[in-house]
Amino acid sequence: MLDHVFTDAIGALRDAFELARLERQAFEERFQSDFLLGDVSWQTSYGLPGEGLPPRVQADIACTWPTWSQAAYRSWYVDEESTEPPRIEIEIVFRRQRLSAAPDPEVVLEALPFASPSIGRAALTRSGPTVESIYGIDLNDPEYAIEVCYEGSYELDEARLEDGASLDDDFGGLGGWIAATLVQVGDVTLAER
Repeated sequence: MLDHVFTDAIGALRDAFELARLERQAFEERFQSDFLLGDVSWQTSYGLPGEGLPPRVQADIACTWPTWSQAAYRSWYVDEESTEPPRIEIEIVFRRQRLSAAPDPEVVLEALPFASPSIGRAALTRSGPTVESIYGIDLNDPEYAIEVCYEGSYELDEARLEDGASLDDDFGGLGGWIAATLVQVGDVTLAER
């Protein structure tokens, strides 16, 4: 296994999700490297236990380690001066799907907080919702979904780079928050299939 701060963060997130009893969606995890730009990303999906496939509600989590973060991390690792600490870009999308009618975005947003709990020094902030219409070949009986995204970055200062246990502390509460938010999204009264 790679010994790298980004893979340590992935491990801390996985532990947080397992402690919250979230269910990983089969075949939905990806670890990718962009050979042109150099960014490394990890994506996964989790849902509440017993939701089925596809789940009624799910959280899609994406973490990106940009090329400039790798350069800053390398500078720190070899004791060089760095102007900016490395960051992990985080995006969490809450999705409610398998709906029989277009959802009212305002009703969904009322059930959700504006920001996540703090992850390190900052919280993830909510963006506007996306409503999706999914049609079959005959264009009859469409299915609908709504997504709400939280995004931000996790800054790795000197203390966090030196002590990997701080990643567990910082990401530990994220699993419980995701589980609670999935329940909130699932409790919104919407027309289901």
